[in-house]
Amino acid sequence: MPLYKTLKPNKKTIVLVWKISESLSELESIFTNKNSENRLAAMQSKMHKKGFLSVRHLLKVAGYTDDDLFYTDDGKPHLKDGKCISITHSFNFSAIIISNEVVGIDIEKNREKIIKIASKFLGKELEYMDSDLRVFHNTEAPFFMNTEEFKTELIKRLTMIWGGKESLYKIHPDGGLLFKKHLEIEKFYAFNKSSKGWIKKEHCYEIYDIYFENFEGFSLVYAMR
Repeated sequence: MPLYKTLKPNKKTIVLVWKISESLSELESIFTNKNSENRLAAMQSKMHKKGFLSVRHLLKVAGYTDDDLFYTDDGKPHLKDGKCISITHSFNFSAIIISNEVVGIDIEKNREKIIKIASKFLGKELEYMDSDLRVFHNTEAPFFMNTEEFKTELIKRLTMIWGGKESLYKIHPDGGLLFKKHLEIEKFYAFNKSSKGWIKKEHCYEIYDIYFENFEGFSLVYAMR
């Protein structure tokens, strides 16, 4: 069944995850309005089209239609009933989070290339990730795991940090955030299910709960109060 996972962090929030196994024509069976049809027509990638349409299927599961969703000029999605929504998709997974409070969500495939770009998004996190990165580049895994296991855990952990920052980025209303400077994820380990995240920008200082789910080589992260 394409509805892969349902999470209910609290009474006011639901997270829905879709595993995209259908053909494009099967996904196209969902109702889309004229605006969405125009957006679909402009997409070149079949994968992006599937992600876009699977989100509309998730809306249906949540009791909404494409007409209930709209985007503001900053590109952020909203629901007409006033509830908050955040949307994400990556490869063959998509997810939405709907809540009475502001929320952000991100899903990412765990890929080795994140090690190469870590310096571009790690800020304060280097205080607890730098030793792991140095160990990896020295190709010496800790005594309790082999090199491949260590690399897998490092990739997962970095992806979770990225996902946490991406979730916070989606929450902040006026953009202009730098991942290294304005967004911070509290220390955690790959087996942890939660952490804390901060948005620190000029007069903005906000703290959120960050939650993690890992499955089938993907990291799902969402932020909420």
